[in-house]
Amino acid sequence: MNLTKRIQNHFSESIQTQIMIADTMAEQIINSGQIIVDAILNSKKVLICGNGGAAANAQHFSAQLLNRFEMERPSLPAIALSSNAVTITSIAADTTFDCVFSKQINALGHEHDVLVTLSFDGNDQSLIEAIKTAQEKNMQIISITGKDGGKIRTLLSRQDIELCVPSDSTARIQESHTTIIHCLSDMVDMCLFGA
Repeated sequence: MNLTKRIQNHFSESIQTQIMIADTMAEQIINSGQIIVDAILNSKKVLICGNGGAAANAQHFSAQLLNRFEMERPSLPAIALSSNAVTITSIAADTTFDCVFSKQINALGHEHDVLVTLSFDGNDQSLIEAIKTAQEKNMQIISITGKDGGKIRTLLSRQDIELCVPSDSTARIQESHTTIIHCLSDMVDMCLFGA
C-alpha cells in the first residue's frame, strides 16, 4: 500500500470535485445566497439542520452568520437546529428522531424564513420531515446534498433550491458542503456589507 499515493489521490479527487461544482453550480449557489440575503433584509431568519457530520456543518454555517465569516459585521439571524442536545434528545425520546427538526421548525419557523438542510445522500428522514414542515409554513428551502439527491430531491418545489454535489464519496461531499457554506457566507457578507 502506497500511503503517499493515497493521500495525493484524496487531494486530487477533492480538487476535481470542487472544480466540477465551480463549473456547474455557481449560479445555483448565487441564487441560494440571494435567497438568504433577501430573507435577512426582510427581517427573516435562517434555520439550518443536518445529522452527523452535516450537523457539524450546520453549526459551522450558523456560527458564520451569527458571529462572522471573514469580516467584522453585525450578527445575522441564524439557528442551527442540531446544536441543542437537550431539545434533540427530548424530542427523540418522546416521539422519534424523525421529528427532531420538524418540531423545532413548528415552534421557530415563520413564513418566508429560510430552511437550509445538509445531507450527504438526501435520505435522512429527519430532514424530510423538516422540509415538509417548512413547506407547510411557506418557508424557502435550500437543500445541500450529494450523490443523487435522494428522497429530498423529490420533495422540493420549484421555488426551492437543491445544491447536489456530484460525487458518491461522503468525504468529497462533506468537503464540498464546507466550501459551498463558505461561498454562501461570503456572498451574504458582500451583498449586505460590501468589501
